[in-house]
Amino acid sequence: MSITHLFFDIGGVLGSNGWSTPQRGRAIERFGLDTAEFEQQHRDAVGTFEQGRMTLDEYLDCTVFYRDRDFSRADFVDFMLAESRPDQATIALARQLADSGKFRMMTLNNESRELNLHRIERFGLHDIFAAFFTSCWVGVTKPSRRIYEMALAISQAPPERAVFIDDRNPNLVPAKALGMHTIHFTTGDRLAGQLAALGVA
Repeated sequence: MSITHLFFDIGGVLGSNGWSTPQRGRAIERFGLDTAEFEQQHRDAVGTFEQGRMTLDEYLDCTVFYRDRDFSRADFVDFMLAESRPDQATIALARQLADSGKFRMMTLNNESRELNLHRIERFGLHDIFAAFFTSCWVGVTKPSRRIYEMALAISQAPPERAVFIDDRNPNLVPAKALGMHTIHFTTGDRLAGQLAALGVA
């Protein structure tokens, strides 16, 4: 049975991660934050943040600016956004697949609203993907089975005709359990071969 639907993760596949451990580590170093304190505050807030129930300003209020700082909120936000870098090879592949007209292209990712909107614009994803199943808009995060069920139902994608691409193995498990084809992403060059093995070219 031929593949009709492709679901791409964004962070770690189409570009760098948005606000994961390496990005937060660089922010800690750049702004002189206390690592243990910041990471604890982040852990307390990140689920709510990525499920769209907390704005970026609210997140920063409880993780960084609950005390006086010698840097501005704008400086910190600019740093956060600058950490997002596109993977040009993978985006070019996704664009090629979209331009073929053979596949319905969507993203499926965990991200806060503000970072997600920035990355969609920054990476030029509007003209590649028809829908963005992002945790901040659907209210649930990977690897909860529910986000995959929602993406399949809303897109009306038969699981056996769908492929989900993610750089983290735990996120592939629920997709596979629902009958989707899954690809563990490592590089754009390898992804092209993995997709071709599924008849996607």
